[in-house]
Amino acid sequence: MPHSRMSIVNVSAYRFVSLDDLPMLRERMRERCAALDLKGTILLAPEGINLFLAGSRARIDAFIDWLHEDPRFAAVVPKESLSGTVPFRRLRVRLKQEIITMRQPAIRPEGGRAPALDAVTLQRWLAQGHDDDGRALVMLDTRNDYETALGTFADAVDYQLASFTGFPAAIAADRERYAGKTVVSYCTGGIRCEKAALHMRDLGMSHVYQLEGGILNYLELTDGRYWRGDCFVFDERVALDKQLRALPPLPCGESAEVRGHAGDGAEPGRPSISLPASIRPSSQPSPLGEEANATSTELDWSGA
Repeated sequence: MPHSRMSIVNVSAYRFVSLDDLPMLRERMRERCAALDLKGTILLAPEGINLFLAGSRARIDAFIDWLHEDPRFAAVVPKESLSGTVPFRRLRVRLKQEIITMRQPAIRPEGGRAPALDAVTLQRWLAQGHDDDGRALVMLDTRNDYETALGTFADAVDYQLASFTGFPAAIAADRERYAGKTVVSYCTGGIRCEKAALHMRDLGMSHVYQLEGGILNYLELTDGRYWRGDCFVFDERVALDKQLRALPPLPCGESAEVRGHAGDGAEPGRPSISLPASIRPSSQPSPLGEEANATSTELDWSGA
């Protein structure tokens, strides 16, 4: 059924909280989302929840209200963007070992976060070139290579990671770069930095922050200055611009590519790249059902 212009609400949210009733919780989530005709992905793990859902305003609000009734999720604060169509083809509710895979079991964000930096303060620090104590500022992108290819903060460190599991080795080999400086780690919505910032502090890096709410929050609360390009998102919109608007749809036959859209050439920061096969939009539902192709690569959809 066609929707009116920009009437679909897309939400993403996560929370690190101990969950010990995963199979039952998965069924409850499936039933509630199905009743509200919501599409998207919910990841559940012993360490918490990570979700991406889309639907009408009334139905998204109804789901969030229902979610907040569970004390474990009462503090979940979703991030929103609008679109004209639902950017998911079906609903998936999956059980995982981690809601964001790092394979560092000692890192437990539920037990305490690294300091978070709000978007407005970050923009002020970027403008002045240092933090409020005069230390040089380093922006650290913790996302994967296909995400950073579309956009990143100016002069940010980018390790061109194939997956987040490569982050610990990359940062350990490069610690000298950050000596005496303030590091602000960032990702799409904040979840990766919950672990990345804690890991860096465990390595003895004392002046480490995570960008509160990630790139999406920064673009929502500021004018987007110092951000270059677009922001990759984990749905069929592929990326959002500085105003959190979806990029123009790809021509027929180009669904596996991300490309620039300024005239005949890509804008700086908007190169053409090939998406990993696991996150390319599929033209057909899997004949094996919603749990098919649930490989560890595909499930890096938890990478908000």
